[in-house]
Amino acid sequence: MSSQRRRHRKRFVLRPTLAVALLAVVLVGAIAGVSTLTSRAVASSRQSAQARHVAKDSKGVKQHAGSPSPTPSSGSAAVPSDPQAATDTPVAQLPAAEPSPSDSGSTTAAAADPATSSAPAPAPADTRSTPSTAAAPASAEANRVGALFSGSASAGNHFCTASVVHSSGRNLLLTAAHCVSSANGITFVPGYRDGKTPFGVWQVTQVFETNGWTQGQDPDQDFAFLQVAPNSAGQRIEDVLGGNTLGTNESFTSTVRLYGYPDSGEQPLLCSNATTKQSAYQRRIDCPSYSAGTSGGPWISADTGHVTGVIGGYQQGGDTDDTSYTAYFDSTIANLYQNAVSSAS
Repeated sequence: MSSQRRRHRKRFVLRPTLAVALLAVVLVGAIAGVSTLTSRAVASSRQSAQARHVAKDSKGVKQHAGSPSPTPSSGSAAVPSDPQAATDTPVAQLPAAEPSPSDSGSTTAAAADPATSSAPAPAPADTRSTPSTAAAPASAEANRVGALFSGSASAGNHFCTASVVHSSGRNLLLTAAHCVSSANGITFVPGYRDGKTPFGVWQVTQVFETNGWTQGQDPDQDFAFLQVAPNSAGQRIEDVLGGNTLGTNESFTSTVRLYGYPDSGEQPLLCSNATTKQSAYQRRIDCPSYSAGTSGGPWISADTGHVTGVIGGYQQGGDTDDTSYTAYFDSTIANLYQNAVSSAS
């Protein structure tokens, strides 16, 4: 009996000890579980934040491009949730960009000498200057630029700018497509200044525009050729003034002379500055005071003497007076030019 009681008391003493041990095991497991869950929650939160950041950057790039572009968007790529997958798989697969005229001739090579490879590469020189705009002095080039009128060639009645472009028919002008929709009642006055018409008034007889403009007003095709009739003496306009050669596929970044007739003034403006690439088919130049009426004004390359743009394109030439745009001159305008030459000869 006594032995049984001792065994009973012994068993009674052991039970609380086991309970305490089990309780300690449970507490340790619970703490480890909470730590694991917390770590996973933090990792998940970081991955979600990273995904939101990448998505925001991608969207920001599209918004930053802003400018009209014929290249359709291929959609956004999903961000992998697995960090290892994110390391091995690129966020987006984009085709390699074709070299543009501004990129031709430029190469980048890795430095072979470790001593020189640590030195930072020199920043490319900014060829743009602080531009100024003034009345264009009379010259053979300036005389080929003129104002478009929709009525009498009198002060305050001009609305856009155009210039003589060389052609076999010797009777073509170049302007922005958004300036004209038909030839009815439109005249061109080259060298117009303060109500004077030193080279006469020339009647526009035909307008040549691309289907991309007439059907969809594509800003990348905001250019037009105008045919003008001979003057009363039977002279063709290029016989009197000469014409600018059309330049295509030239550099996005080159210095140009920019002409234009603001509708608030009675003489042409002139500014010279380096251009930049706005988008795949748009160029930009910063020149002050180019307000309404300067649309269609020619961009004359300082390197080649060719006309390589007209004020127009993005925002129909620009929403501010100090920045102007042009659609890039490539095979599209070259084909339109050939059509105009064939029809106007």
